[in-house]
Amino acid sequence: MESGYFCTDSMKQFTESLSEVLRGPLPGIEAQKRMMPRAETLFDRFSIEVKKGAKEGAVLLLLYPKDGDIFFPLTLRQTYNGAHSGQISFPGGKIEPTDDSPTDTALRETQEELGINRSSIQILGKLTDLFIMASNFNVRPVVGYVSEVPDFKIDNREVAEVIEISIGQLLDTRLVKEKEMKVNNKYPIQAPYFDFGGYHVWGATAMMLSEFKELIKGKGIAAF
Repeated sequence: MESGYFCTDSMKQFTESLSEVLRGPLPGIEAQKRMMPRAETLFDRFSIEVKKGAKEGAVLLLLYPKDGDIFFPLTLRQTYNGAHSGQISFPGGKIEPTDDSPTDTALRETQEELGINRSSIQILGKLTDLFIMASNFNVRPVVGYVSEVPDFKIDNREVAEVIEISIGQLLDTRLVKEKEMKVNNKYPIQAPYFDFGGYHVWGATAMMLSEFKELIKGKGIAAF
């Protein structure tokens, strides 16, 4: 699906409508589960019920206007010794003692990773928390908006590449696919994923996007 078909009358109407629906009941876990990896013998591995002692984190789904559509950035992580090495994700990270809230964490991490001044970001609301068993994190997805295309200045220690995705792509059902993958090069799973121009977005990020997709489509905020 090409960009340029965004169906709201204005960006102001879009952000106001989205902010309003984010204050109401959310699609929640059932929407997240539509993009949840499956493995009959490893079902517990993909449990999304928060475990005792889980660490707390936050990420930012940052919206901005571009080419007649709404876009958001994902980050391709650098390769490192960790659970999410080389994966595609939202900017974000662990809630630090100095952070006032999950929103504060999401803004701080976005500024650190992508060089976007936090003062320019308007917070629209939050999606449903998601527990990520692989890293033992309970993550709060925060939704924000900036009025212009960001001037990305990435932190090369954490981010290898910024991937810009449009709402048009997110809502394109042809880009939702599934493939077999192996966890730790050993355990087979069936993983739904978004195929964004050859970038395969799966796991926790895809599950958060699944809820956001259902929210904006179900409430008629964006229609294609």
